[in-house]
Amino acid sequence: MKKAFLCIVSLLLLFSSSIVAQKKDRIEYLPNFDKKQLHFGYYLGVNKKTFKVSYNSFLTDLNLDDDNYLSVEESYGFNIGLIVDYKLHENINLRFEPGLSSNTKTLTYNYLNEEREVPGTYLRMPLLLKFSTNRLDNMRAFVIGGVSYDFNFSSNEKNVNDNSQGEFRMKKSNFMYEVGVGVDIYLFYFKFSPSIRGVFAINNEIIPDTNYGEPYTGPYTGVIDYFGTRGVFINFTFE
Repeated sequence: MKKAFLCIVSLLLLFSSSIVAQKKDRIEYLPNFDKKQLHFGYYLGVNKKTFKVSYNSFLTDLNLDDDNYLSVEESYGFNIGLIVDYKLHENINLRFEPGLSSNTKTLTYNYLNEEREVPGTYLRMPLLLKFSTNRLDNMRAFVIGGVSYDFNFSSNEKNVNDNSQGEFRMKKSNFMYEVGVGVDIYLFYFKFSPSIRGVFAINNEIIPDTNYGEPYTGPYTGVIDYFGTRGVFINFTFE
C-alpha cells in the first residue's frame, strides 16, 4: 500500500514537473509590447481593384443593359505606408495609416468597341479603429475598420478634354470606408500582422463629360449614375 502511494505521488510529481517544463519552454515574445501608449510601424501589401457602376434611366432609353454597356477588367496593384497606433483601451486602438496605393483598370465600352485605361495612384489617409481579442501566447486576432481620405494623383480632373477627345476623368478628392480582419503575431524582435480588408468608395468618383450637351452628356458618362472604387487589400504590417 505504501509503495503504491509513493508510486502515485511520484507520477503526480513527474506530471506536474512536465507541465511546468512545457510552460517554461513556451516563450512569450514582446511581453510589454501592448503596454505602449503610442507606437509606430509600416506596411506592405497588394490589392485587387475594380469599379462599382450603376446607371440612370438614359441606359434603358438607349435600349442598352448593364451587360453590354460597360465592363471593368480587374487588376492587381500594391500598397505601402506607415502606421501610427495609439492605445485607447486594452483591446481598442486608434490607427492612422497614411500610404500609397497604385493600380490600373481597363474599361471596355462594349457597344462602342472602345477601351479606356484608368490608372490610379492614390495617397490614402485612413483613420481606423482596431478591436483586438485578448492575447493568447504569441497571437492576437482583430477586426479593423474606419474611413479614409484618398487623393488621386492620376485623376485627370483638370483636363479640359473629355471622352470626346479620348480622356477619361475622375475626381481628385475621394472618401472611402474599409473593414477587415487579421491577426497579430508576436515575434522575437517585432510584431507581424497580416490582414485582409475590403475598401469601398463613398462618393461618386467620375467627372461627367461636358462636350456632348445637356441633359445627356454623351455615350461614355451620360448614362452612369454612380462610379466608385471597390477593392480587396492584403496588408503585411511590421510594428
